[in-house]
Parts: sequence; structure tokens; C-alpha cells
Amino acid sequence: MSETRITPRFELEGRAIQRLEPETLPVLVEPAAGIGGVPLALGGTAVLLVGLAGLGTANFVADQFLRAAWLGWMTLGVAGIGFGLIGAGIWRELRGLFGLRHVDDLRARLADPARQRAAALEWLASLPEGTGLLDSVTAINDPDAVLSLLRAGPGAALRGRAEALGRTAALQMVAATAAIPSPALDGLVVAWRGTRLVRQVAGLHGLRPGLLGTMSLLRRVMTSAASVAAMDFAADTAARALLSNPLLQHLAGDMAASGVAARRMIVLARATDAACSPLT
Repeated sequence: MSETRITPRFELEGRAIQRLEPETLPVLVEPAAGIGGVPLALGGTAVLLVGLAGLGTANFVADQFLRAAWLGWMTLGVAGIGFGLIGAGIWRELRGLFGLRHVDDLRARLADPARQRAAALEWLASLPEGTGLLDSVTAINDPDAVLSLLRAGPGAALRGRAEALGRTAALQMVAATAAIPSPALDGLVVAWRGTRLVRQVAGLHGLRPGLLGTMSLLRRVMTSAASVAAMDFAADTAARALLSNPLLQHLAGDMAASGVAARRMIVLARATDAACSPLT
């Protein structure tokens, strides 16, 4: 005859409490930030435009093939050349923008001691004057010494070339300001020569910015250029106010305007070199 075991009350209460213990709550993962509405709308618009244009062109080429084989091949060639030029232009713009972002990436990696050596070797390999420093950078263990070597070597060489381009543009602006009588035309010439100078200095660093890349680069150097232009404008106004003779005021005023334009080109070259260089 089996014995009946009476479970104590405290044991039953312990089991009940144990069963009522809440289970481990799952960790809630925050949803990742998605793409904004404006980029999605722009992407959809681009897909529709390109897709519909491609479908329309394909239908047109097919109709031309139905009329005559030579007409279809000629239409296909024209369409291929046109789309090829458009694609090449888009690729050049994207490459220019990616080049500027690569400069920002190199600047961030050079500031990180753990990634500095690889970034320095990558930057030196892209410069003609930097190949001779590859072994030196590899042998140096001090991050500060690596940055000093980069600044004294290729950094100083690129800065000197940029200032030479700035002085050349400054001399051209002095001649242009003396030859052009209209202040409005002076402003157009300064804008055109400044944009060309920015592209030239960017070319020294291996960058080939297109229209969008040039606008992005101009935005980076706009603060320095604006401050220098304000100081030069104040100095030019003071120089004109000090002159009382009308003839001297006219001659010296033109000379001051030429000096302001020349100074802008030199500072613009320095600011562009700083924006295109990964060295801080």
C-alpha cells in the first residue's frame, strides 16, 4: 500500500510563485533610419524619366528598322551615342563628387593613429612626388612624425604649386582689371577666373570635379573667400577715401581694385589647396 505524501503549504506557494515569475522580455530593436522621402521621390523620378526615354527610343528604333534596315541602324547609332554621352557626363559628375568624399575619408583616417599608416601610404601612392616617401613612412612608428613628414614633403610641394597658380591668376586679374572699364564685367571675369583657379588647384591633388563637384568645392572655400573679400573691400574703400585729387583718386582707385582682385586669387588658391588636401 503506497503512502500518500502531503505536500507542505509553503512548498506549494513556492512553486506557484516560481511559475508566476515573468519571463525574460525580448530586447526591442529600434528600426534603422531609412531613406528620406525626397531622395526616394527624386530617385523614382529619375527612373521614370530614364526608363520612359529608353522605352520610347527603343520603340522608335524598332519602327525605323521596319521601314529600312539602314535607317534602323543609323537611328540606333545616334541613340547609342546620345545615351553614351549622357552616361559619361553623369559618371564624370559622380566621380568628381566621390573624389571630394575620398579626401574627407583620408583626412579622417589620417587623424586616427590606428589607420594613419595605411591612409598615408594610399595618399602618397597617388602623388608623383610621394612615391619616394613610401619606405620612410613605413619605417616610422610615431603618428606625429608621419604627419610632419607628409606636411613637409608632398604637402609643402602641393601648397607651393597652388600658390604659383594663384600668383599667375593674380597677374592676369591685374591686367584684366586695368583693361576692362566696366565694374560689372570685372565681377564676371573674377568669377570665371576664380572658378578656373579652383579647378586647377583641384587638379594638382588628382581631383577632376565636374559642375556639381566644382560647386561643392566652392562651397567649402566660400567662407574664407568671403572674409577676405570683405577685408579687401574695406581696405579699398579706405584707400579711395584718403585721396582728394580726382586724377590721383581715379588712378589709385583702379590700382587698389586690381590689388584686391589679385589678393582674392592668391587667397582662393590657398583655401582651395586646404580644402583638397587631406592634411589638417
